[in-house]
Amino acid sequence: MSIKFTKDHEWVSIDGDIATVGISDYAQEQLGDVVFVEVPDVGRDLSKGDELAVVESVKAASEVYAPISGEVIEVNSELEDAPSKVNEDAFGEGWFAKIKFSNADETAEMMDEDAYKTYIEGLS
Repeated sequence: MSIKFTKDHEWVSIDGDIATVGISDYAQEQLGDVVFVEVPDVGRDLSKGDELAVVESVKAASEVYAPISGEVIEVNSELEDAPSKVNEDAFGEGWFAKIKFSNADETAEMMDEDAYKTYIEGLS
């Protein structure tokens, strides 16, 4: 299993042809306290760059984009009642959706953890 990151601050954990998607610690820190999460419907087909989810915090509302194309096979419905899981455990219980992806080549454009750390350091 490998974790990759996008410039839009999504993380993707790849296991076979399943990608689990969430937002990075950096993203949730920038948002502040998350108060609402809207996850996609199971069965929805997404193209890379489509809106995957909506996150609202005390500071702002933000879209989360699909980092990879495919079909949503599972969503984290617990976020509806406990959106704070995104702040508490962004890489664990704060995941948004699992996507059965259709184009593994799309992961080539993503960053590994070291490259992502360098990327966010450059944003400060």
